[in-house]
Amino acid sequence: MADYEKRDKQSDNFDPEKVVDEPIVAHASPAFDFDVHDLDRVQRRLKQRHVQMIAIAGTIGTGLFLGSGHALGQAGPLGALIAYALVGTVAYSSLCAVGEMTTWAPISGTFPHFAARWVDPALGFAVGWNYFYTTAISIPVEITAAVILLGFWDDNLKHVPIYLAIICVLVSAINVFGVRYFGEAEFAFSIIKISLIIGLLIAGLVIDLGGTPNHDRIGFRYWKNPGAIAPLGLEPKHRNLDKFLAIVSVLVQAAFSFQGMELVVIAASETESPRRNIAKAVRRVFYRILVFYILGILMIGMLVAYNDDELLKSTGTAAQSPFVIAINRAGIKVLPHIINAAVFTSAFSAGNSFLFCSSRVLYGLALRGQAPKYLTYCTKKGLPLYAVFTCSVFSLLSFMSCSSGANMVFTWFVNLSTTGGFTGWFVINLTYVFFRRGLLAQGFDPKQNTYNNPWQPWLSYWGMFWVAIFILVNGFQVFWNFKAADFLTAYINIPIFISLYVGWKLYKRTKVWHPLDMDFVTGIPTLEETEEPEVPPRHLGDKIANVLF
Repeated sequence: MADYEKRDKQSDNFDPEKVVDEPIVAHASPAFDFDVHDLDRVQRRLKQRHVQMIAIAGTIGTGLFLGSGHALGQAGPLGALIAYALVGTVAYSSLCAVGEMTTWAPISGTFPHFAARWVDPALGFAVGWNYFYTTAISIPVEITAAVILLGFWDDNLKHVPIYLAIICVLVSAINVFGVRYFGEAEFAFSIIKISLIIGLLIAGLVIDLGGTPNHDRIGFRYWKNPGAIAPLGLEPKHRNLDKFLAIVSVLVQAAFSFQGMELVVIAASETESPRRNIAKAVRRVFYRILVFYILGILMIGMLVAYNDDELLKSTGTAAQSPFVIAINRAGIKVLPHIINAAVFTSAFSAGNSFLFCSSRVLYGLALRGQAPKYLTYCTKKGLPLYAVFTCSVFSLLSFMSCSSGANMVFTWFVNLSTTGGFTGWFVINLTYVFFRRGLLAQGFDPKQNTYNNPWQPWLSYWGMFWVAIFILVNGFQVFWNFKAADFLTAYINIPIFISLYVGWKLYKRTKVWHPLDMDFVTGIPTLEETEEPEVPPRHLGDKIANVLF
């Protein structure tokens, strides 16, 4: 299956952590469609500021602004904080892993192609289609959330189909216009989201310290009464166990908030100087998780009690946000409307991002012969038009939310998209372990890559362990009150993924790559081909922009 310029005849007895003196260059068989550098017709039109803002806030949506309130109500302030912090470390490990592989190979197809290239072509096929339907289903989920947010001002149900149609057209149009328009839209939306989060954190701190008209200093009052961790109610006779189960129950909600964080690396093939910009973006994600997610969860736990009547109402609008509840009680009238408008743009932006994600993954699958060939068509400006059109069709699923009967099916889609994201994270970390093993076996030094995390490979082992736990406990509550529909929603993604893997493996008779057979060269552009000279900042404005973007 491979030719070698040099190969160790004792290849079965190598030390996976030892770098050999001289690299061994493997070239994969053309049958696996790895040599697609000349076929990849997308163009690098995303600028540095686009990439950095997408990395900071690209897929932040209703999961953080509204879903965090549900997490607080279910697990309490400390329980929600623990769940979000744990899932945050797993999301970080996944992004670091795919970021390192992407800076080595900034090409279309991203981590599904990496799995096919460095683990097993069947695994790439399975995770590619798994990630495609995960992100494609998320498009109507976010569009529906955006329309629900409009109900804050207009609760006339007859207007819902009109709003759905308008948002579907706008989201599709932004992607059809091309990656430059997508980048500009996400740049603007990200600025709004960052401003909202920072503003809410400052407002929350002022309210907590008593800087409102009623001068009520809250402090950590609600951590003491009603308590730091809420009981779930499944094991009322075993209170400590019940509280532990409450934390476990919030893990999926927390994962939905982090889902899509890998968008920035999916855009690598359409990014200017991708190795430098992706490396910079990945390094900054740690601070994004710390400031936006961890401080945000800590703040809402200080402002509102987990058993607050307003928190337990499910409106789908900013009215259920813990920040809005606290602001209303502080007597500030205008802010809730501003917050709802900003959260609306977040939901719209997330739908826009998931359409971009799903279309590029589908395009990458088509390039490697794992999806219909017509999807490889690109316009003269590098837009994979047919892939975008195909993914835009999924936005029409949002109309299912208008029917009470179809609404249950739509809820299943929501849950399926979240559990599918877990599978993607697991494969990303698994692929990195194989990737690193192959690099070392062939004499490449991972530290010479544009981006290298010093905690690897232990970071990926951490990610794999916890994602496996998340997948297993995802639907644990169904075993206390068994319903076939809930069980299928929680676990059906496991047999779907296994079926995709086994089916393609039997059809193509693929094998797991040996470390010395992995191809780290074919079809991968060199540094000279992708990287433009970095222009040093000259003025104060340039220096500020360099820090921010």
